[in-house]
Amino acid sequence: MATDLRTIPLSRIDGTPASLADHAGQVLLVVNVASKCGLTPQYEALEALHRRFRERGFAVLGFPSNDFMGQEPGTEAEIAAFCSTRFDVSFPMFGKLSVKGPAQHPLYRALTEARPRPEGTAAPSLMGGLLRLTGVGADGAAGVSWNFEKFLLGRDGRVRARFAPRTAPDAPEVVRAIEEALGDGE
Repeated sequence: MATDLRTIPLSRIDGTPASLADHAGQVLLVVNVASKCGLTPQYEALEALHRRFRERGFAVLGFPSNDFMGQEPGTEAEIAAFCSTRFDVSFPMFGKLSVKGPAQHPLYRALTEARPRPEGTAAPSLMGGLLRLTGVGADGAAGVSWNFEKFLLGRDGRVRARFAPRTAPDAPEVVRAIEEALGDGE
C-alpha cells in the first residue's frame, strides 16, 4: 500500500513542524531546490507559477537539498534569506533534506516510488548523459537525478506527474498538467 504523503512529518524552513496535510485540497508542485546550481534561476519561474495559480488552490513547495555536488551548502536561515532577497520567493520553503541515497527523506522515497520516472524522459538527454558520466544519476532514473526535479500532486495528495530538472517550471507540459489538476477540483 502506498504511503499517504500528507502524513509524512516535515519541517518548515524556520524549523516549525509541518506536513503536506497543511496544504489539504491544494494542487502542489514539490521541488528540490538549491541556491548554487545552474538551474537556480528556475526559482523565478516557480514563483511566477505560484503567484499565477495560488488563488485557484495551487502552491509550489521548495525543499532545499545539498545532495548534488554540494550546491545547497547554506543553513536554513541563509537559504531563506537568499530566496527572499534574490527571487522574492513567497511560496512555502521547508527544511533541508536528502532526496536520494541512504539518508533519503521519507517524502522523497514515497514520491519516487509513486512516480519512478519523469515525464517525457524515454529518450536520452544531454544532461542525463553528463550525469551518468559523473555517476550522479540520469533524467530517466527512478531516483531524483538533480536539483529542481518537480513532482505534481493532485488535490487528493497523489502524485500526478513528475518532471525532470531541466524541464522549465513554465514549460507547456508543466502548465498543462497544473491546469488539468486544478480543473479536477472545480
